[in-house]
Amino acid sequence: MAKTFQKTKTLTEKTTHYCPGCSHGVIHRLVAEVIDELEISDRTIGIAPVGCAVLIYDYLNLDFQEAAHGRAPAMATGIKRVRPDLIVFTYQGDGDLASIGMGEIIHAANRGEKFTTIFVNNAVYGMTGGQMAPTTMPDQRTTTSPFGRKVQETGMPIRVCELLASLVTPGYITRQTVTQPKYIQKAKKTIKRAFKYQMKGTCFSMVEIVGICPTNWAMSSVDAIKWAEEKLLNYYPLGEYKTPD
Repeated sequence: MAKTFQKTKTLTEKTTHYCPGCSHGVIHRLVAEVIDELEISDRTIGIAPVGCAVLIYDYLNLDFQEAAHGRAPAMATGIKRVRPDLIVFTYQGDGDLASIGMGEIIHAANRGEKFTTIFVNNAVYGMTGGQMAPTTMPDQRTTTSPFGRKVQETGMPIRVCELLASLVTPGYITRQTVTQPKYIQKAKKTIKRAFKYQMKGTCFSMVEIVGICPTNWAMSSVDAIKWAEEKLLNYYPLGEYKTPD
């Protein structure tokens, strides 16, 4: 009998701690598949800062470093400059990257550092308690905005792809999602493209992936997917925002 499926080698056997419906597990799988297909697992280093994905090193058979909150781009810069032969990527949530780590990611992209960032945007802080993030939508309820985000007090949600794409420095900036199979396949293609640019030493690359957080959104997984597609994707349009080609 022909084998039609084989487990992705870069994934471990450990059961993940993520809540039901969480997008992180799907994204982990895509990153692992890309690394397997590119045959770069023996020279890839991941960096996980504070956030829901901090335990990613338990789920991927790779060397990992743990960074302070928001500082993954700084650590990636140091590793990549010392060992340019390695493939280095950061795996960051929106509370981490777009808040305390905003300065880190902007300046790393502006310098054209040759590493890759996987940016998971689920519009809320996750691990730390469901607080409002820089990406939280107007009127969205969180533990620190129980009556909804008031833009006159906190400003509008930050669009990271558009912000980084405005930089003059060449880079690869794209936004995808994993709410449906057709989107998942596209997300995988862009992750592979981002890693390929790094392998060639072309440019900084960032793949933003709009995900869902049913627990902190206080929704079922089905309702969370519907809300993400109706609300988040209207404000965070999918597509490629900058390419070095």
